[in-house]
Amino acid sequence: MSTILMDGALYANMIKSGAAELSDNIKLVNDLNVFPIPDGDTGDNMFMTIDSGAAHLTDESETSIFKIADRAAGGMLLGARGNSGVILSRIFAGIAKVLKDKDSVNVPMFSKAMESGVKEAYGAVSVPVEGTILTVYKDGVRYANSRVTNGSSFDDYFNDLIWELKRSLDRTPDLLAVLKEAGVVDSGGAGFIYIAEGMKKAIGGEILSEGAQPLSARKNIDLNAFTEDSVLEFGYCTEFLLRLQKAKIDIDSFDIDALISWLNSVGDSVVAFREGTIVKVHVHTKKPGDVFNYVQQFGEFLTMKIENMTLQHNETHAQKQFEPKPKKPHKKYGIVSVATGDGIKDTFLSLGCDCVVDGGQSMNPSTEDLIEAFEEVNADIIFVFPNNGNIIMAANQAAALYKDADVHIIPSKTIGEGYAAISMLDTTSNDIDTIIAEQKEIIAGVVTGMVSKAVRDTEMDGVEIKKDDYVGFVEDKIYIDDQNRKAVAFGLTEKLGAKRYDIMLVIVGEDVPKEESDEIYKELRKAYRRTEIVMIDGGQPIYDYIIILE
Repeated sequence: MSTILMDGALYANMIKSGAAELSDNIKLVNDLNVFPIPDGDTGDNMFMTIDSGAAHLTDESETSIFKIADRAAGGMLLGARGNSGVILSRIFAGIAKVLKDKDSVNVPMFSKAMESGVKEAYGAVSVPVEGTILTVYKDGVRYANSRVTNGSSFDDYFNDLIWELKRSLDRTPDLLAVLKEAGVVDSGGAGFIYIAEGMKKAIGGEILSEGAQPLSARKNIDLNAFTEDSVLEFGYCTEFLLRLQKAKIDIDSFDIDALISWLNSVGDSVVAFREGTIVKVHVHTKKPGDVFNYVQQFGEFLTMKIENMTLQHNETHAQKQFEPKPKKPHKKYGIVSVATGDGIKDTFLSLGCDCVVDGGQSMNPSTEDLIEAFEEVNADIIFVFPNNGNIIMAANQAAALYKDADVHIIPSKTIGEGYAAISMLDTTSNDIDTIIAEQKEIIAGVVTGMVSKAVRDTEMDGVEIKKDDYVGFVEDKIYIDDQNRKAVAFGLTEKLGAKRYDIMLVIVGEDVPKEESDEIYKELRKAYRRTEIVMIDGGQPIYDYIIILE
């Protein structure tokens, strides 16, 4: 039977199903990586973005398509990560705009909403690049819309949409030379096709369950961190969804504030709210069984999760999420940067950053992560250094959403650009335009070289690359390939003309032994006697060496 009307319940299932289909194919999307180093994260970013929208759809009794679309779009807006995630969030924001005040829609109306998604997505990018998810979505929507009639079904519409999405994806290498050279299609476009296929399955009544977790969300837990001699110190991170039951209570009189008060008496870090007949709870407690027994008087569980925080506490990133983040004293100017690796983060803090958001390549922070950093800084004017081209769009989105400060994004695309700009930030003029112009000028004079291991054979920029070799590159240009990591690092400095620069900062990655970094330091000092060379133990993943020339 064909589906000719879409209400909120169906649209919610479509979003959840789209997230589940993408979840099953995250690795395939991540592997469509132009650069032959282990930094593919498009699948992770898109999944975490749409999953953030799906997480806001807990009230299964809601049937208004606008309310569902609005909640999903709001969740994606905050959860957006990376350029592909931001674009995806804007697509669904555009769809929600046209569905305003609608309880249900037919295909002609929904096709207008999809076209609104095209406009919103293109509007989010300062310089739209064809051959990306933008093109794939636009082509698919306009082809499907061209075939819509008053009698069209959603089954037909999504068949047409997916057919052209795939055709457009196949054309992306002809539009973007870097894709053709790498021998891949656009990863963001591929990710959207999986979402569309999942949505189509929901229209047909198929229920999809979530599959793989994003690579960046997986945890390597050391079970030996809690032994038979350990003492439970931090308790359990306890989360659940509870469906209130008419057979147990008068649902209308259920008091969420009373529940929150009780939870605070048996634990801390309490977050609890009610959406329709579903109650969502997060609490840190040493007796999760008591919590479960208590709340079961009100209803039955939909989901449950318990994690021993002692295990989590042994992971640096997890530990920090349990530490309180009080607001800093109010000030006029504040600085937020993004970085990964304890040494790099400590360096940025020493330069004067008020907050360093954990993230970088393959670990892009969300819009919400950045907003929380703005809140923590507590300044009238905040300068933000994304230090990665794939984070700038999320930073811009966070700046637009945050209303308690004047937030300005300094478009640093590398750690080197961010380091140089922050170290020379001068606010004495008190003129924002002048400050930003000076920062952009500083960024333009910095060269940042990277060394990383290749994950596949390929040829780029005339350099033949072998899997497991090390490559030296700047932005998207590869300069050197060799089996020896130290040789690549030293060779890259030569190719970049390091003798012309006064300062060379070398940031050493987590996989480089100290003996090797000591050796290369001695060789660099011998080769570049007039250049000030500074070595930092950055502890960053992916990039074995980051070489900054100023």
